[in-house]
Amino acid sequence: MFTEQLFADHLTLPYTEAAVVGDAYYAAPVPNLPLRLRIDFAPTIYAGRYDGLRLQVVHMEQGRIDTAVLRFADYGAFEVRDRRRGKKPGQDGYGTVTDWNHSEHAPWIGINVTRLRAAIDQYVRLWIPGAPPVRTGLPPLTAPVPQARTSPARAR
Repeated sequence: MFTEQLFADHLTLPYTEAAVVGDAYYAAPVPNLPLRLRIDFAPTIYAGRYDGLRLQVVHMEQGRIDTAVLRFADYGAFEVRDRRRGKKPGQDGYGTVTDWNHSEHAPWIGINVTRLRAAIDQYVRLWIPGAPPVRTGLPPLTAPVPQARTSPARAR
């Protein structure tokens, strides 16, 4: 499902002690604390369809402490895509991703993660004091930006 790509290229969370295992992201936002963050996809009643991210704070010895679901529709993650497809809130497929066709392209192409990152930051900093802040602006470009020439081109 391209889970690692979502976390590495789109959400770009700042936790150095982190890994993607299967379809879930695990992190220790603050080293030497027994609290861990787990993020996976929030399932719907349809197999292979997800309508958000499920965040969990887990204590190493006591287990799960809290769970929250960030619905894609609530955070405008696919607003542009759904508008282009003519989908409106309440219609089948609005604000969801599906992993049915196993295509070579991630199902979240075009996702807007700005508001999701802000919500993840708020959640983590509430439960895990001292966690580094999540950058909530636009994600970094994955391809280098061409630089403008600083000197005129020489004619041959």
